[in-house]
Amino acid sequence: MNGPEIRPDPLRDPWTGPMRLALDEAEQAARSGDVPVGAVLLAPDGTLLATGHNEREATGDPTAHAEVLAIRRGAEKLGAWRLTGCTLVVTLEPCVMCAGALVQSRVERVVFGAPDEKAGAAGSLWDLVRDRRLNHRPEVIHGVLGEECSAQLTSFFRDR
Repeated sequence: MNGPEIRPDPLRDPWTGPMRLALDEAEQAARSGDVPVGAVLLAPDGTLLATGHNEREATGDPTAHAEVLAIRRGAEKLGAWRLTGCTLVVTLEPCVMCAGALVQSRVERVVFGAPDEKAGAAGSLWDLVRDRRLNHRPEVIHGVLGEECSAQLTSFFRDR
């Protein structure tokens, strides 16, 4: 490699703002006793379409993950199940269920903060979203505010 390493400027990163909104959503989950994971779904033009945070404890629904809820709400708002051109920003790497929902809903891009070495399906444990055998493969951007996302989760579990 020639010259100094160039790192992205977080102030110019287009995903920092949406990730901060996802972190706020995650905090809402923590306040209700759920694992602090938050997600925001952006429309193709970058505007906020829907939000979600984990609600498994609050609802007793095992599928009430932040990503699934944001996807459901976004599809309802659009009146269509295809979320072509949309971006999901989430604080924790999606699990297999959520990765499947991303593929099925045709989300264009998934941006996540913290990797999930135990259940991640966007590159850590599995790479479902980029599996060439599937008919749709969203772009994956990882590590956005990763330290903050990890710290939020670590703090939650430490306090429990």
